Amino acid sequence: MATRERGTVVQRLGSAIADVVERWMPSPFLFAILLSYVVFVAGILVEGAGPAAMVGYWYDGFWTLLTFGMQMVLILATGYVVAYHPLVRRGIERLTRIPNDGRQAVVLVGVIAMVVAWIQWGLGLIVGAVLAREMGRQAHERGLSVHYPLLCVAGYMGMGLTWHWGLAGSAPLLMNTPGNVFVEQGIVDGLISTSQTVFSGYSLALTVLGIVYTAVVLYLLAPTREESAGITAFVSPSKLRSTGSDTGTAATDGGTTTTGDDPADPTPSDRINNSRVIGGVIALTGVAVAVWTFATDGLAALNLNVMNFLFLFIGLALFTSPEAYEDEFGEAVLATSGIILQFPFYAGIIGMMNSSGLSTTLAETLVSISTPATFPAVAWITAGIINFFVPSGGGEWTVIGETVLGAADQLGVPPGQAVVAYAVGDAHTNLFQPFWALPLLGITGMRARDVFGYAATVMLLLIPFLAAALILIPY
Repeated sequence: MATRERGTVVQRLGSAIADVVERWMPSPFLFAILLSYVVFVAGILVEGAGPAAMVGYWYDGFWTLLTFGMQMVLILATGYVVAYHPLVRRGIERLTRIPNDGRQAVVLVGVIAMVVAWIQWGLGLIVGAVLAREMGRQAHERGLSVHYPLLCVAGYMGMGLTWHWGLAGSAPLLMNTPGNVFVEQGIVDGLISTSQTVFSGYSLALTVLGIVYTAVVLYLLAPTREESAGITAFVSPSKLRSTGSDTGTAATDGGTTTTGDDPADPTPSDRINNSRVIGGVIALTGVAVAVWTFATDGLAALNLNVMNFLFLFIGLALFTSPEAYEDEFGEAVLATSGIILQFPFYAGIIGMMNSSGLSTTLAETLVSISTPATFPAVAWITAGIINFFVPSGGGEWTVIGETVLGAADQLGVPPGQAVVAYAVGDAHTNLFQPFWALPLLGITGMRARDVFGYAATVMLLLIPFLAAALILIPY
């Protein structure tokens, strides 16, 4: 594809980077394999580890994130189920009718994705993906000019910015989870409450300012009408359908749900399986337990297990029918298949980086050049670099968290601020790490190389804002 010449400097920058990435970027799975070899060689050259030792570290690391990996799959799956409920999908369809041009469409998708991902990143990722595809379909039908790759990037912006210092952020919630590795190993004296991370003024200011800044970036990046490629340039028109008809679940009046496979003459077993009374009672019980937990312990109760528990039962409360919920959950697990496949490979990378000392060397080198004023920016850069190799917020934090928290303590930086600064770096470089984009790519019908040129451009344009915000916003 030839580099386009029209448009502003920002538009031409996005187009040029997109052309390069489209030509050279490998598939996400091959990306993980190539990174494994890079870390393998780096461990030998930098740390002096033997090849056999590095292979052993790789194998041992494969199994170190099974519990955390399951927590991540549940966050994504429960978010997926909620996003695909008919009531939510109809709301998405209404939102897609609001924009009057391509730039408005891109900004709307990006803002919604970032806000919802702050609430729950799995939900934000899927809502962003469904909204991007539906917006692309609506734009095609209405004759609006919108560049579909940038629209998909907008749907991914929650994972590229707000998720990790939001309500389901891995590192902040892990630090507030009883029995976490940092407490057990004596790295910190006790739990770091979410009031010091997610709900701190520092974090909330970053969220608001970040969403506004990114909306402006997306608006400026949107190509001209002549240079925009709509959804039909990437997805066959025969495959364009409303989000309301994607699965075997159909909505009826009042938001109740039935499956297309309901038998005409149901047996007692069928009635039990689809009983909304049974499903509703169980769902309300689970939601009540979660509400009671927050009522008694406050926002400090928020951790990975509580978040998963809450969304698990919110999904059941929406579908009420146990069988319908189970069917939709099966669809959700399919959407996580790429993550399930690749997670052990990235755990293997963690094993090589951690056991060889490579991650500690990198973190200590970067943190050693920081001052109390610049430490948040250095923690952001450190997390961003390591996230290229370990795209697991919590898994990555278990690797470098000790170094980051230790340096913060020596410099007099509040631990909550250190956690948030790290979280910003981890989220930021998701805009070039395709691991968490796998569900979005499947839903939107895109390839990683079609999308990540514009994602990388947004990542670059965010650098000056994040550097200034992390240092200048008071904690």
